[in-house]
Amino acid sequence: MPTLVIVGAQWGDEGKGRITDLLSRNAHLVVRFQGGANAGHTVVVEGEKYILHLIPSGIIHADTTCVIGNGMVLDLPTLFKEIEDLKERGLPVEKNLVISDRAHVTMPYHRLLDMPKEPRSGQRKLVTTQRGIRPTYVDKVARLGVRVGDMLCPDLMAEKIRTNLHEKGGSIESPQEADEWVDVLICEFAEWADRIRRYVANTTVLINRAIDEGKNVLFEGAQGTGLDVDFGTYPFVTSSNTTAGGACTGTGVGPSKIDRVVAVAKAYATRVGDERPFPTLMPDGLEQQVREKGNEYGATTGRPRRCGWYDAVLARHAVMVNGLHSLVVTKLDVLDDLPTVKVCRAYRCGDQTLEDFPADVELLDKCEPVYEEFPGWQTTTSNARSFEDLPEAARRYMNRLAELSGAPVSIISVGQSRNDAIMLDPSLETYAF
Repeated sequence: MPTLVIVGAQWGDEGKGRITDLLSRNAHLVVRFQGGANAGHTVVVEGEKYILHLIPSGIIHADTTCVIGNGMVLDLPTLFKEIEDLKERGLPVEKNLVISDRAHVTMPYHRLLDMPKEPRSGQRKLVTTQRGIRPTYVDKVARLGVRVGDMLCPDLMAEKIRTNLHEKGGSIESPQEADEWVDVLICEFAEWADRIRRYVANTTVLINRAIDEGKNVLFEGAQGTGLDVDFGTYPFVTSSNTTAGGACTGTGVGPSKIDRVVAVAKAYATRVGDERPFPTLMPDGLEQQVREKGNEYGATTGRPRRCGWYDAVLARHAVMVNGLHSLVVTKLDVLDDLPTVKVCRAYRCGDQTLEDFPADVELLDKCEPVYEEFPGWQTTTSNARSFEDLPEAARRYMNRLAELSGAPVSIISVGQSRNDAIMLDPSLETYAF
């Protein structure tokens, strides 16, 4: 049962979409297991760019079935737009996409509840993508959620809409009178139910059956380990489990059926949001240089990402909580022009040295990185297709990065396109685990 989980090792935006695309060429199923339209996975194939928010990144392969798992939350207008865009580009989405009947739906009132509010005095601002993700997961845990399967039962759907709007009436400014909005939403979701019906299935049975038949199944995560609701920089996190355990709870596949877990990390680090802890932030001029060369702007929001040096403390945390077999390192080429490169091996907080990632974000905010510095290679790496093709300084940097992270590197990405990669572990492509 060759199964592979791909997660992010940092704060998201590591390049998971393009690695999922690369490794799914031999996959029978690609399954996304958490998150929603707050994710943006970019895939470049033969110069053509695809930005995917909800549909798994394996959709570019015509013979791969893509599954939206029960752990996801779906914004239906975004989903339908994504489906139509892919169909216009000639991809057989209607044949290849399956949606879990247990996945939760982001309702229009969830978006209203996610509008920014001024923080109370002394409270840090929690920045969101304003796509209703947090309120959707809140309703899921509060057992007030609407699931995809509910949409196929008109009476149940109408009842849930009425109940939720009655419950939340004082918390949101509805676009019309409450009774009118109820009627509008009931009609709207009846139309959407007709559109989504063809895709809906018990995906837990589908995935487990495929695994039992020995098919290649790839599980795709969104965001990154540093944004996991339990193991990230809480409360500056997303609302789901982005780590490998989410692949089980977000699909209904038992942990004994997972063969391998890999995490994607950039050769440097990025993070969105000025209020959020980021120990290895680069100086302004260097940060801007790396941001422009790496095109570090959010695929979902367009927001500029802060850029920093590679953080091996966070990487070791990711190796531990995900049970990683290996790391995939992306965007090595972005560092090609730099005269020196750095890796953070520990944090210094006053007279204390930390080698383990702390849960306390106030402590993390006060930490100073302890760096190891290396000479840069100052030559292009984008044409390298083997480890030996890399400049000696780049090989030395990669070897030390792996050593400090506590996991071997199985793939090095040196460009945007599908094949701009050095495969150090070919078994990842063949699923010969």
